[in-house]
Formats: sequence, C-alpha cells, structure tokens
Amino acid sequence: MRIGFEEKQEEQPVTNPTTATAPETIGTQMLSVALLGPTENRRKPIAAALTALHGSTVKEYPQYPEIDDVPKLLEQGHDVIIIELDQDPEYALELVESICSSSGITVMVYSEQVNQDMLVRCMRAGAREFLPQPVTASSIAEAMVRASVRRPAVKAAKKAAGKLLLFAGAKGGSGVTTVATNFSVALAQESRKNTVLIDLNLPLGNAALDIGLNPEYTTANALQNYDRLDANYLSTLLTKHSSGLFVLAAPDKYSSVQATNESVERLLAIARQEFEYVVVDVGSRFDSMTRSLLEAASVVYLVLQVSISELRNANRLITDLFRSRNVKLEIVLNRFTPRALGIDDASITKALTVAPSWKLPSDYPAARTAQNTASPLVMQDSAIAKVIRQMSRELAGVAETAEKKKRFGLF
Repeated sequence: MRIGFEEKQEEQPVTNPTTATAPETIGTQMLSVALLGPTENRRKPIAAALTALHGSTVKEYPQYPEIDDVPKLLEQGHDVIIIELDQDPEYALELVESICSSSGITVMVYSEQVNQDMLVRCMRAGAREFLPQPVTASSIAEAMVRASVRRPAVKAAKKAAGKLLLFAGAKGGSGVTTVATNFSVALAQESRKNTVLIDLNLPLGNAALDIGLNPEYTTANALQNYDRLDANYLSTLLTKHSSGLFVLAAPDKYSSVQATNESVERLLAIARQEFEYVVVDVGSRFDSMTRSLLEAASVVYLVLQVSISELRNANRLITDLFRSRNVKLEIVLNRFTPRALGIDDASITKALTVAPSWKLPSDYPAARTAQNTASPLVMQDSAIAKVIRQMSRELAGVAETAEKKKRFGLF
C-alpha cells in the first residue's frame, strides 16, 4: 500500500486554480470525489484544485459523517474520498478504516501536520494518499491520476444483499436445528452459491454438532466484538463443511454472551454482503432480537410437529406476529405421520389458519444414522432428504431445471 506525500517546496499553494497548471483530464474516465472537511479554510483550496481538473466532479461534505452512515456515503458511488485529519484525527482515522474495510474506494487524507507516526497510522487504516497542506496543483493532479489508474475500467454492478432465511420452532424440541442445518447443506449444494449458516439458538445451539463440525470460533466471538466486525474478521470465524457450506456455530459451552439487536443486525448485514444465502437458526425464541429480523427476512420457516401444544403455539405466532409484519411464511411439519393423533390435513390447516408448505416424513432409522455418524440427513438417500432437497431447490429456483434434466436426459 502506498502513501503519496509529494512535497515540492518550489511550488506555491493554489490561489487561483482556474489558471493553475494541471492536466486537462486525469484519465479517460470521470472521477467522482467526495471531500470531507469540517474546516472550510482547509477544505476549499482542495475543492478548488479538484474542480480545476476537468476529469473530476467534487461533492463537498462540511462535516464528518457518523460511522453508521458510512454505508449511505458509499451508496453515492464516489470513486475517491478525501478526508481532513486535523479537526479530529482519531475519528477521521476511524472513518478511513470503516470506509476501507467496506469498499475498494480510494481514500486520501490531508493535514497540516506531517509526522511519521501519523503516516504509518493512515497507511494501516487503509489510506492510499497523504496530502500535506498547503496543497499544490501538481500534487492533487498526480494523486488523482493514480486514483484513476486504480479504478477499474468498468464499475462492478452493485452487489445485492444476500437472502436472509430464518428457521424458528413453534416449541422447543420441534427439530428446527435439524431442519435448518440440512436445508443449509442442501442449499449450498443445489444452488452452488455461497451459503452460510449462523446459529443464533443461544446459549446452547447444536447446528455444528449435527453436521460433524468442531469449530474453533463461534457466534460469541462475533457478537462480543461486533464493533470491529467486518468481512475479513467474519471470514476468520467461519468453519467450512465438506458440502461447501460455511458455518458460524453457537458456543459449545454455556455462554452468557448478550446477543443485542445492534450486534446481531451488524453480523447479519455483513454476512449478507458476502453470501448469497444467509440461513439463521433462532431456535424457539421469539424475543426482540428475533422480531427485529423478521422484516429483513426473505422467508421465515416455522418448524413444528403435529401436536396440540405446537399447533396452538403456531396459531398464536401466525396470528399475532407474522401477519402483523407481513412476512413470507412457510410452515414445515417435521416428523410428520398422516393422521397423527387423529388430526387430518383439514384440521391442521384450520388450526394454523394457513396450509403447511412442507411435510417432512417421520423416519427414525435415517435420523438415528445421521445422528450417530454426525452426517447430514440430506447426504443420505431417504424420504426426509428428498423433501428437504426439494425445499432448497424451490428457494434457489432450480427445481424446474432439475426436472427437465430427469425428463430429457440421455440416460
């Protein structure tokens, strides 16, 4: 990484940028520059020098944005962001680090104070150029030329946030973790897209155990350090399964970690930036954390067994929680046996007020084999595996393709 700090004593500060000697253009592409400078008499000379360059457009921000507003700043599509250090050096460096960790935008800083310690700190935060004041026409022009070279010829299309898929149980013991983990494995295989499973069934989730993983790091690490959480840090916490699925497991020991709404929302926001599918096991908890995630979810899978208590719980959740938030809900009947307890399909639909989307058949031998071998159910050839794979295909939009291959294949 390079910190540019051209200091040519023979050049004078820019006082009349319209007549300053500078390249007519800084490249074949127009550069959009955001200039963040709370101190006007420091910001204006740089804005004037940038305006004199015909290959750039400048938008001035007379104050530092909040760290939480950095994503909104990045949405503006700037190619270069230039930040003043002198008004509040510590906060300015925090801004630099936040921007650099979230994007590939070229970040520059400017200051009247030049010392080795500050140069090193700027470099570590991710700044590509250090512009000492007073600025000169050539130093600005040369820095912008380098920024133009670093920018790709064609901007990559903005990456859409990955789909958030929540798995919740109407009652403890409904088998939500088994369904969530096997669905995640199947989704990673069927879609062939980046998929991550996050176990928020705290404090004692078992998602990793169900598929034979023994992770070194867990959700506790992410939630306890959410203030430093970014894509790079998250990647160090994940464990990869042989199916291609990435897993952020719950702690394997009882943990008192507090999953605040803020920490969970940040974790999932970063995960959705990096993965096409983010599957979350929330167990049977419906606290404020779970409720805050419902509106962001693409699909909520409510897992239950056919019993009076679970049907009653599910009815209340559907009526009081899901409908008020207008979420896309799919009911999954787990360990399903037709006419269990003398309850037929019509009675189930009436009790739930909606028809079940999926029925996972009761198959104790297959479930026991999977449990004893710590191998996902969907890796076996069983009735349960077929239904879960169909769930993943429908979500990924590959069900029709799979059927055509079967119908028109040569063999």
